[in-house]
Amino acid sequence: MKLKNKKLAGILVLIMGIAFMGIGASRGEVEIVLMKAIRICLECIGIG
Repeated sequence: MKLKNKKLAGILVLIMGIAFMGIGASRGEVEIVLMKAIRICLECIGIG
């Protein structure tokens, strides 16, 4: 019974994660995250 609950919880978290990624992508947040990642990388190597 305990193993079944862990599997169910894992599947639920996976589904929620996919749903939240879809919501974020539909709001255009992919571009925002990409721009922040580029800025951080450029700052790390001293160009930005």
